[in-house]
Amino acid sequence: MTRRFRLRPRRRPVPRKAAAGSRHAAGRAGLGLAALVALLALWVVFAWRGPGPHDKLTSVILDRGAGLSQIADELSDAGVIRSRALFMTAARLSGAAAQLKAGEYEFPRGASMARILDDIRAGRVVRHLVTVPEGWTSEMAAEAVARQPVLAGAAAAPAEGSLLPDTYQVQRGEDRAAVLRRMADAQDALMAELWPRRQPGLPFTTPAEALTLASIVEKETGVAAERPRVAAVFVNRLRAGMRLESDPTIIYGISKGRPLGRGLLASEVAATTPYNTYRIDGLPPTPIANPGRAAIEAVLNPPKTADLFFVADGTGGHVFASTYPDHLRNVARWRQVERSRAGDAR
Repeated sequence: MTRRFRLRPRRRPVPRKAAAGSRHAAGRAGLGLAALVALLALWVVFAWRGPGPHDKLTSVILDRGAGLSQIADELSDAGVIRSRALFMTAARLSGAAAQLKAGEYEFPRGASMARILDDIRAGRVVRHLVTVPEGWTSEMAAEAVARQPVLAGAAAAPAEGSLLPDTYQVQRGEDRAAVLRRMADAQDALMAELWPRRQPGLPFTTPAEALTLASIVEKETGVAAERPRVAAVFVNRLRAGMRLESDPTIIYGISKGRPLGRGLLASEVAATTPYNTYRIDGLPPTPIANPGRAAIEAVLNPPKTADLFFVADGTGGHVFASTYPDHLRNVARWRQVERSRAGDAR
């Protein structure tokens, strides 16, 4: 039997230099890839933590209901972020995407993308304020709203005494009439809270009358601690059938509450107007200003006193009396203070 052998081709040895070259090429490719990854990582860190592209304070308004994509578009269009895709990716990975808040934002020059996302997540919006102090008339309040440049539209002054004095935050583009409605709603809510807790037997029967008396108390004293006692004087006078004899009511009848810049004239005190409580019985037809919470609380729950009179004491407050002779003595002392001041002025 003849045996047949299949000869296998011999493998040609790979030259050592060629093998080494392949390993070197693979190594160079790996280094290149690593370098590329490192550069990309550096760019991401720079784009995220580094200064933003905007070179000045920039305002951006994010609408209520805007989604992440729309917010990223707004920021990109405003030129405050370098990468829309990076912003959206970071927002999703950090969980901020569902917590972004609408409003007006101001980003300082060069603010990083990290700070911008954090501000929007925390709702650090620009705060525009309108302040209505206690004792302002509704016309004064409407003028303050009209002067706020970020608001839109026009609005007439609402009814006297219908607004709650406070500091209100407003948004850019908000309607001025809507801002005044918010002030009125706040007053309505306060009266709904306080009216049911009023003292029984008060000499008025409606919330509107309470607001009218509270507005007089508000205008009579700028000393917060005196409001309850001033309220008690007017409540006592109403119960006794006495006229209120309040100077601020006369002023309202003359100037709608604007300061006269002088004292009242005898002819003005003697004139009969719907607001001159030296000449009319009971309360005037409307409030003479917008009273704050403390004045309203004072007339709804006045302290029990016998006081029927008060007059300035020369220190910014008042001195009180329960009898007319005592009141006359207090008035005489006040006149002496006035004469002394007039002499010093000369």
